Formats: sequence, C-alpha cells, structure tokens
Amino acid sequence: MTAATAGASRMPLSAHLREARRRLVRAAAALAVAAVIAFLLSDQVLDTLRAPVLALAESRSASIAYSSVTGAFDLKLRIALFGGIALSSPVWLHQLFAYVAPALTGREKRWTFGFVAAVIPLFAAGAATGAFVFPRMVELLAGFASPEDSTLLEASGYVDFVMKLLLATGVAFTLPVFLVLLNLMGALPAAAIARGWRVSVVAILVFSALVTPAADLLSMFLIAIPMTALFAASWLIAWLHDRRVARALAALDLESADPEPVGSRAPEGA
Repeated sequence: MTAATAGASRMPLSAHLREARRRLVRAAAALAVAAVIAFLLSDQVLDTLRAPVLALAESRSASIAYSSVTGAFDLKLRIALFGGIALSSPVWLHQLFAYVAPALTGREKRWTFGFVAAVIPLFAAGAATGAFVFPRMVELLAGFASPEDSTLLEASGYVDFVMKLLLATGVAFTLPVFLVLLNLMGALPAAAIARGWRVSVVAILVFSALVTPAADLLSMFLIAIPMTALFAASWLIAWLHDRRVARALAALDLESADPEPVGSRAPEGA
C-alpha cells in the first residue's frame, strides 16, 4: 500500500463527505455557468439545426413545429442542459479525478489519465462526424416523402434525433480505447483482436448503416472508415504491447536459465 493510498484509507468518513461535497459544489457551479452560456447560445444552435430544414423548404413545404406553447422554451432549456454538461466537462472531470486520485497508485493514475486523454478527443471527433453527416441524413430521409406533402418536424423530437446521433457516433469512436485498455489489463490479447477483425468490420458497417440512411453510402462510409482505422490502430497498439511483454518475459526466462557465472564458483579442492 502506497502512502497516498494509506492516507486515503485513514481519512475519516466525515472528511470524505466534506471533500465530496466541496467537489460537487464546484462541479455544480461550473455546470450552472456553462448552462447559462449554452442557453444564451441556444439561438445559434437552433440556427445550425434549422439549416437542413430551410434547405429542404426550397423544394417542398418544410418547417420545425412546436407542439405546445412552452415548447420553444423547453427546447432551449434542453439545449442549455446538454450544452452545459459538454462545456463544463473539463471542470467536473477534473473534480472527479481529484477526488479519486488520492486512493490510486501512480500506475493507476497514469492509466486513468491516459484513458481520459484518449477518450475525450475521440468522442469529440465522433460527435463532429455525426454533426457533419446529419444534414445529409435529414435531406435524404425527408426526401422519401412526396413533394406535394408537407414536412413538419416536431422540434423536441428533431433535436433528440440529432443528439442521439452525436452521442452514438461519439461513443462508437471511443470503443477502440476499451480494446486497448482490456489488452493492457491482460484480458484481451492482440491475437484475439486480430482473429475477430471480420466480425468487427461487419459490426462497424452495420452500425454505420443504422445511424445513417440506408441509401446514403457516402455518410455511411464517412463513419465506417474512421471507425475501421481506429480499430486497426487499437490492434496495432495491442500487438506492440504484447510484443514488448513477450520480450520482457523472454529476457526474464533467459536470466533464470543462465548457469552460475564461472568466476563465482569455488575452485575445486578448496
């Protein structure tokens, strides 16, 4: 047990609760400030979400509709909540890590920091990919309706559709990190990842087809190709790690198999 771990274990429950409350207050304050900022920027967010519908309205009757008097305000509150969580994520992630860090060893801290440092940019890249393809999805899916029909998109459902797409693509882009983590823990060797590449590629294609319109091959491949590249990168990292571990074990076996050095033996007849 390290000194940090021993110190954390000796901390009384009341001190743990005070520390947790202090961290929660800081995280909540950051969330509140970020939510206010996101609420003030909600009009710009809605303009971005409205752009594909306006483009669709050039060829047919299309608009975003609210199903209640408070629908517009409720939608802005939802955008403020989602935006606040995203904008304040550096603060509440730091508070969470600072709270659990005293109980972690140096190696566990490095693993946790490396995991978070890899997941955040990959999630952002996946969400950005989803944001890039969603206008094409709206155009294609709404295009199945006859030009004589009117397309009325309920605002809340439309925003939920976009948010689910961004979340799905963001999470999908982080899955290779979990493969690497399992490999570092010794639970998933690189050979097992390589054996399952066909299944993984098919799963990636199926996922890409589910989150994009079936007829929009470009959007499908815009998601499938980066995910396949990330899967290949995770296998390469796992292979390099397994190779380094195998070399280290071989060196240890060679050391243990070496006979006793001649100079250290006692001369015969001594």
